[in-house]
Amino acid sequence: MNTYATKPSDIQRKWYVVDAQGVVLGRLSAEIAKILRGKHKPNYVPNIDCGDYVVVINADKVKLTGKKLTDKKYFKHTGWIGGIKETTAGKLLDGRFPERVIIKAVERMISRNPMGRQQMTKLKVYAGENHPHTAQNPEVLDIASRNPKNKRSPL
Repeated sequence: MNTYATKPSDIQRKWYVVDAQGVVLGRLSAEIAKILRGKHKPNYVPNIDCGDYVVVINADKVKLTGKKLTDKKYFKHTGWIGGIKETTAGKLLDGRFPERVIIKAVERMISRNPMGRQQMTKLKVYAGENHPHTAQNPEVLDIASRNPKNKRSPL
């Protein structure tokens, strides 16, 4: 009996489009991270980038549960002494780049090494409905319908 070893030439990459409207951020990010790593494939190996491309639309309409809109904080440092800056998830979603909330959530679920950075290049996030990847014929991936807890109704 021989063990099958996946080679980089064996990998078939697909494109998926995910609508984030009304979907809970953590549940959405976990599914996206799994697809970017390639863990949904039967020929997954941890030492080769087997993942697929993911296009996320309506990133500004993602939902957060509880009081995370006001209590969840994102930190960055300017590099200068005392230069730590903080912002909340609500300010990010209402601000100029609401897609950064999804990018940060997925980025923190991916390995922090060169392969993780390579996998993150396959994530494309857009705040609105439109995206420039229609030529790749992305397959629609409905994360909201997989589990009733994945979607929140508008309040």
